[in-house]
Amino acid sequence: MITILGPTATGKTSLAAHLANLINGEIISADSRQVYRGMDIGTGKDIDDYHVNDKIIPYHLIDIVDPGYEYNVFEFQKDFLKAYTSIDKKGSIPILCGGTGLYIESVLKGYKLIDVPKNDLLREALELKEEAELIEILATYKNLHNTTDTSERERLVRAIEIQKYYDENPNIDTSFPKIETKIFGIQFDRRVVKMRITERLEERLQNGMIEEVQGLLNAGVKPEQLTFYGLEYKWVTDYLEEKIAYNEMFRRLNTAIHQFSKRQMTWFRRMEKQGFEITWIDGNLSLDDKIAFILKNLPN
Repeated sequence: MITILGPTATGKTSLAAHLANLINGEIISADSRQVYRGMDIGTGKDIDDYHVNDKIIPYHLIDIVDPGYEYNVFEFQKDFLKAYTSIDKKGSIPILCGGTGLYIESVLKGYKLIDVPKNDLLREALELKEEAELIEILATYKNLHNTTDTSERERLVRAIEIQKYYDENPNIDTSFPKIETKIFGIQFDRRVVKMRITERLEERLQNGMIEEVQGLLNAGVKPEQLTFYGLEYKWVTDYLEEKIAYNEMFRRLNTAIHQFSKRQMTWFRRMEKQGFEITWIDGNLSLDDKIAFILKNLPN
């Protein structure tokens, strides 16, 4: 498999599609929001990018659930495997492409996550306990090197719930196929990325993003559900509900996307520290030069 990652607005989809056209590839999207139908402009699906030389490049894990549903990483792992197996059986080359680091990492680490069910009896028993007691309980299950588990009460309870489930079900199959992949990342200078983000945001607002969000609200998706999807959907919803003016919406949204892009790069750098080898491509290269670079650096 080939993996193409990078922060938002770096041209990943177009590169993946043109590469797929040359090597008989199919694209598996690793984007946590492009799974939703009807959320096209705000999530940057850019479906036109899959049209290469009068050919539509096959893609997977886009438009597979309805807005309002909270798709998660467990489902992504399961859906990824279906798509990967289907592509492999055809003799085509899977290209994993996206910017959601959690999704990408979840299928490259070789460890299957388990969708642990809610334990109402346990939650009831933990209800009256102080946070310090909850931390002590969690510490009986594992070393608390992950401070996010102890950052708030709800996370603490969920972490105990998960660890208790694993403890009571020691024979759970957590194996995930080890997939050999060459990882390429697209990078630009931070100033260039910021400029690209702002230009793309202006273009999307002018080409129907506000109308898309209004259409979702008209279809019955609740404002708080749209807020769950963050970024474009949060701030445009606030604008449509007249909580903020247009200029304020643009400013805040633009800043939020810049911050999101920075977090994406932080995630990818962390992956490198964990041992993932990412071959970085200069985003300023032409599309042809990027493809040539990838082909040159693929293992024989």
